[in-house]
Amino acid sequence: MMNAANPPSEPRVQLPAQRLIEIQRRLLAWFAEQGRDLPWRHTRDPYHILVSEIMLQQTQVDRVRPKYAAFLAQFPSLATLAAASPGDVIRAWSGLGYNRRALNLQRTAQAVLSEHGGRFPDTPERLRELPGIGPYTAGAVACFAFERDVAFMDTNIRRVLQRLFVGPETEPASERSLLAFAEAAVPAGNGWSWNQAIMELGALVCTAARPRCQLCPLRSECRAYATWSAADAAVFGEGSIYTQPPKVMRKVAERQASFTATPRYFRGRAVEALRRLPPGAWLTLDELGPRVKAGWTAAELPWLLNLLEGLANDALVVLDRETQQARLP
Repeated sequence: MMNAANPPSEPRVQLPAQRLIEIQRRLLAWFAEQGRDLPWRHTRDPYHILVSEIMLQQTQVDRVRPKYAAFLAQFPSLATLAAASPGDVIRAWSGLGYNRRALNLQRTAQAVLSEHGGRFPDTPERLRELPGIGPYTAGAVACFAFERDVAFMDTNIRRVLQRLFVGPETEPASERSLLAFAEAAVPAGNGWSWNQAIMELGALVCTAARPRCQLCPLRSECRAYATWSAADAAVFGEGSIYTQPPKVMRKVAERQASFTATPRYFRGRAVEALRRLPPGAWLTLDELGPRVKAGWTAAELPWLLNLLEGLANDALVVLDRETQQARLP
């Protein structure tokens, strides 16, 4: 079986055969019954799969569903996306965040057309050669578009592997160790379903803040659950039901609150303000400042210029420093 990243330096993981077969059986059966009906699961078109995977990175499924359909309606093919103006692509990305992903997606489309005759490479190694394609995306496209039995990791897969095969995140395994577990776990000939299933389990049940262990089909095989249950039993007695400590939820809330003070937050607000303009229209920095930051004052113009210069370097905005205006590309 191939992998979507560099081979791990550790010896290949050998999981007990019967345990692995049982894990595979339980997870695939759960997915067949509980997996969500998502539009990108009904296609093997690599362009459609790529659009969905780029959109889903750090964005919730419910936000992606309508944007996925709208984006493909506006850019139904590689050619239409490649030929569009960057500004139109950024406008179509509204509501998804991480606007550089939109431009990376367009660059990928252009590269597939110019370097591969419009046909996507079908292995992780060759997909990695495309601009903006990292190990996860290469593995996902190879698996979900071409049904390759490959191992790759996103946040959900990584968390499930850690808890299932290693234990709680308090003793994290290395990335290479987790990739080795991922490689060993993919069932031959069924990589598409397995990778969809393990991602789904991480999204719906084995969540970061509040894992729903009592609903997990792999609970009896999970090392983290065994550790958490033993800790609860030591405090509350045998037969107690494990629940995630409330402090985890507080940490998540604290991270969300601090985001509104980050440069990425203000970059997003600047792009969103320019996105609302008609194509080609400019906005002066004096007009843009109050739309980016509450309580804006003219004394903060150097800060705004620095913010916009970073966006211009990433090709997300066009900045005219002499007239102090900005617009989308």
